[in-house]
Amino acid sequence: VYVGKVKYNHYFAYHNYKSMPYRRLPNTDATRVKALHTAISRGDLDSFTSPVISFKSLNDAKAFIVQFEKALSEYKAALTKQSASNKDYQSTMRMARLYVSHFIQVLGMCVLRKEINADKKELYHLDPESSTVPDLSSEAALLEWGNNVISGERARTSKGGMPIYNPTIAKVQVYVDIFKEAYNNQKVLQHNTVRALKALSNLRGQGDSIILDIWNQVEAHYADLPLSEKVAKCQEYGLRYYYRRGEENKEKLELIEEEVTD
Repeated sequence: VYVGKVKYNHYFAYHNYKSMPYRRLPNTDATRVKALHTAISRGDLDSFTSPVISFKSLNDAKAFIVQFEKALSEYKAALTKQSASNKDYQSTMRMARLYVSHFIQVLGMCVLRKEINADKKELYHLDPESSTVPDLSSEAALLEWGNNVISGERARTSKGGMPIYNPTIAKVQVYVDIFKEAYNNQKVLQHNTVRALKALSNLRGQGDSIILDIWNQVEAHYADLPLSEKVAKCQEYGLRYYYRRGEENKEKLELIEEEVTD
């Protein structure tokens, strides 16, 4: 490519390396997978007589990547299933909270109109002297107060008390029961996700050790090359280099310019 009288070659070169840049191991699952696949692919191209990566390390990496990708896939599947279920779960919880809260409010109004004696509120575990609706924001509180109003209404009506309508306790129980089922199902999904994440986390250390071993072998193999060539060769095997903030000799790529005469 010509710009004026300057020709820019279609290749890049590392510029002005004076010290070895900072090597950083992968810190995400995606970069771990990429590092292992790069090392395996490049290692398979090496000569049998002078391999850069030992056969044992290469075989360890191949066996591990299968196990790691399986664990990663299972974690992603569990997390996706939990996330997909969460929307319906939140809707179910809102409806149960609405009916429990509404029933408690109607009970309070019945007490104010003297249709139900204030002391009957104790059957529902409510303070007879307070008209405040309990905090139903948490799952545990919603389950607790759902059970309280259901058992309290049954206890009161079994002694001859007139049932509360709009909503009836039967309708409240329907939504509370639906929420209980959804709550238990969501807990199972959360447990599956946590278990899959734990299995994945337990493999990360092993993967990092394999990558570190391979990277050390690669750097040792090219230790006698000039620094720029060494970095370029190591990068073919997936090694990644960085310069720390503030260092003078930061890694950069620049086009090599060649003067062209007419």
